[in-house]
Amino acid sequence: MDAAAWDEHYAATELVWGAPPNDTVVEQVFGLERRVPVGGFGIGEARPELPRVLDLGCGEGRNTLWLATHGWQVDAVDFSQTGIDKGRTVAARLSRSVRGRIRWVHADVTALDRAGITGPYELILVAFLHLPAADRRALLLRATEMLSPEGTLLVIGNDTLNLVEGYGGEQDPALTFTPADILADLAPAEPNIRVRIADRVHRPTEDRDAIDALVVATRPPLDAPEEPLALEVPQPPALDHY
Repeated sequence: MDAAAWDEHYAATELVWGAPPNDTVVEQVFGLERRVPVGGFGIGEARPELPRVLDLGCGEGRNTLWLATHGWQVDAVDFSQTGIDKGRTVAARLSRSVRGRIRWVHADVTALDRAGITGPYELILVAFLHLPAADRRALLLRATEMLSPEGTLLVIGNDTLNLVEGYGGEQDPALTFTPADILADLAPAEPNIRVRIADRVHRPTEDRDAIDALVVATRPPLDAPEEPLALEVPQPPALDHY
């Protein structure tokens, strides 16, 4: 879909994805040791010293709003103005202090530098952002460059296995991915990124479980010894009939 198609999609219902954040995002973010950021924000405007997160493809802001409520300073980026406007509407119901932690950015995630988004960030979230493989790889490598030392990259989306064994989600095989695909995307960033989790997650739906691919990686401290990137990740069966 292009931006206009997503605008139409978001305009069709009150909240396409619902208001609660993704359960796996919540679980993984609660497990982080949040650190006070060091240095400038990189977008030119002074902001409170809070842990900083970049929510790429934020949509209507369900994860953004949860993060801001839990003390994160959020840059929420999406190319759908309608999605962002709906996020702002929901945020208007929250306290001024929470609203003040969110910067809504109408921009293409594949052109972050053009939008003035350079980091650093203590957390970068890529949740259900399904791009062509080349664009996905370029975005993830750019994300690793914007992480602060000990910062975390969290990638979750519809696994390719979901097409044959799961439910719902992205139906274009060219836009889904596996944990192994994300490891391959991140390999050029070694040794400046370390993978902590590369796995599949089963997510309950109104029908059978959906199957998501999850990768959580961190940027090591500046003085950390080198460690290998790769983890053994099971590959999905071949999808010859697609």
